[in-house]
Amino acid sequence: MRFNWVHLFVCLFQGTRIFSRSHELEWQHQSTWSLADAGINSFRAVKSRSHVAFRALFRAGPTSRALKVKESPHLRNWKKTTTLSRTWTSSDVPLLRYGQWVFLSRNISRLLYWLQLASATACVVLSLIKLVKQNYGEIQKGDTDKRNRKSALTIFYTLALAEALLFLLEKAYWEWKVMCKKILDRVNDECELGPVGVVSVRRFFYDAYSKCVNGSIFDGLKMDLVSFAMELLGSDSSDEQLIGVRILEKFTKNPRFCEDTLQKIGITISVIDRLVEMLNWKDAQQEEIRRYAAEILAKLAGKKQNSLRVAGIPGAMESISSLLHIHSVTNCGEIVKQEVVRDNESYGYWGFNELGLQILKKLARDHDNCAKIGNTKGLLAKIIDFTRAGERLLKDERVTESQILVVKRSLQVVKMLVSTTGSTGRQLRAEISEVVFTISYIRDILRFGERHPMLQKLGIEILTSLALEADATERIGGTGGVLKELLNIFFKREMPADQNHVRIAAGEALAMLAFESANNCHRILKLKVLEKLVDALNDPLLRINSARTLRNLCSYSRPECFQQLRGVITSAPIVSYILYLVADHQLFLHWSQFFS
Repeated sequence: MRFNWVHLFVCLFQGTRIFSRSHELEWQHQSTWSLADAGINSFRAVKSRSHVAFRALFRAGPTSRALKVKESPHLRNWKKTTTLSRTWTSSDVPLLRYGQWVFLSRNISRLLYWLQLASATACVVLSLIKLVKQNYGEIQKGDTDKRNRKSALTIFYTLALAEALLFLLEKAYWEWKVMCKKILDRVNDECELGPVGVVSVRRFFYDAYSKCVNGSIFDGLKMDLVSFAMELLGSDSSDEQLIGVRILEKFTKNPRFCEDTLQKIGITISVIDRLVEMLNWKDAQQEEIRRYAAEILAKLAGKKQNSLRVAGIPGAMESISSLLHIHSVTNCGEIVKQEVVRDNESYGYWGFNELGLQILKKLARDHDNCAKIGNTKGLLAKIIDFTRAGERLLKDERVTESQILVVKRSLQVVKMLVSTTGSTGRQLRAEISEVVFTISYIRDILRFGERHPMLQKLGIEILTSLALEADATERIGGTGGVLKELLNIFFKREMPADQNHVRIAAGEALAMLAFESANNCHRILKLKVLEKLVDALNDPLLRINSARTLRNLCSYSRPECFQQLRGVITSAPIVSYILYLVADHQLFLHWSQFFS
């Protein structure tokens, strides 16, 4: 009977070790599913049958996520009336006071881990004892059924000993690599995933190790972090989705990995589709996932082929438009205060606005994408609304960098759209100029944007491109103050030398607005700047655009303005010479004919 009990114990310990080993990985997955390492409230619907028993015996109350999946109509009704009644049902009361701590996923995995070690050690001890003593019982003569028992049991205990020793050796090697060599930490550091990357790398290892155990070792060797992250994006768990987008976001920003990562994402349409879908998630708990998805798409759209794939996703422009949040707050101080509060609590609307405009800017590099942006309902109006920057915003020193960046991005997008060639460009320029506030917003930037010369230049370049259309030219000239502000910038001598590009751009816009527009020529002459334009011919920085503007004034002004233009005759040789030097032969001929 002694032999039978030892034999039974060896089999029992081996079975316990195998059972614990097969379920340890599953509970390790549990511990990495919740980034905050929550207790039973972070449980997912695990497919293992063994976990069903735990959920049935130890319930953690109505807030448990596992119980939410299985909750009965009776429990839902209880939730609806919980504010009106204090009546409890038996299923709502946890059976164990410290059940949440006892059944923490990480603690269960540790329990299974130590159970494996104890079972393997017990197998080693029992097998050694039996192999050393060889006391398998006496065999009677003529007992043919038991004559091979000694050799069979020797083989049995030898195999049990070898298997247990190999298992302990494996565990010892793993502990050496993880605890002493810190291989997972080294991988996280080399991948530059940051503090949150520890959970991601651990989860990746458990997935790869699980595939090696349950399938072939080659299944695990084929895995890489990018494929692993892309696989997690399709999960129904927000924690897994967050792990996936975090890995992809880190890799797309890392110079060592960004090229390969973006290439792999770019050829996987399902992943691009999933990232675009995430832009529509407006739940507060999914805000971080949404932000990372937007940052990945902003990087992805940087390459032309990828930008075409992003724009080709049905509803992509509408999803990108959902990132843009218009603020109706007019007081700059209130805007800044709200922005500070948002930055402390969450990513904030300004961050999403900047990302949305950044994606649109990169998509707008392609002609076809510009057409899609223009055809998306309400998107142009949203973009133009972000160009609004009044006096308080432009002059207030407390304004945040993100607010100015949003205005800059929106101006860049508008500039790219109005610079589009062909019929698409004509349509976009017409639509943008027809928006009521487009030109007035740019006028405010020219008037109050002294501290932001880059914004002024972008606004001026937009006006120059809009002036390619006759209707837009008239709208610009008819908007009070635009021509005056352009002239003020053009003649502003106290402007620092590093901002001369703004003055040059203003001169180009004036020349363009005066071209073939009698009304604009008349408006410029009414501002009494003719003498200043003539004097500017002596300034090497301004002389070219001043000459072009004077030529357009003389060519397209109404007959009643000719007397006023007689004062330009004295500068005619200088203008002719300048136009000849810049190889503008057509203008030179027109000018010569005017004074002939």
